[in-house]
Amino acid sequence: MNWRVHIETNNQILAGKPVIKGTRLSVEHIINLLASGWTEQQILENYPRLSKESLQAVFGYVQEFLKDGLFYNEPLKSA
Repeated sequence: MNWRVHIETNNQILAGKPVIKGTRLSVEHIINLLASGWTEQQILENYPRLSKESLQAVFGYVQEFLKDGLFYNEPLKSA
């Protein structure tokens, strides 16, 4: 999956946060919904402009950045 087809950044939209193209929905917002217990189906029903492919792109985006270690600026702290 080439997430770049579905995810973009633009300094004029949400201060440059990565968003799903054609929306103002950030990758962060979608991940927060999932972390809060929403299912993919619930997201798709509540945000009809999204597609299954755009949700897969969110996962691809996060996976690539985690793989490259770009989220680990500081050591993780235990809870």
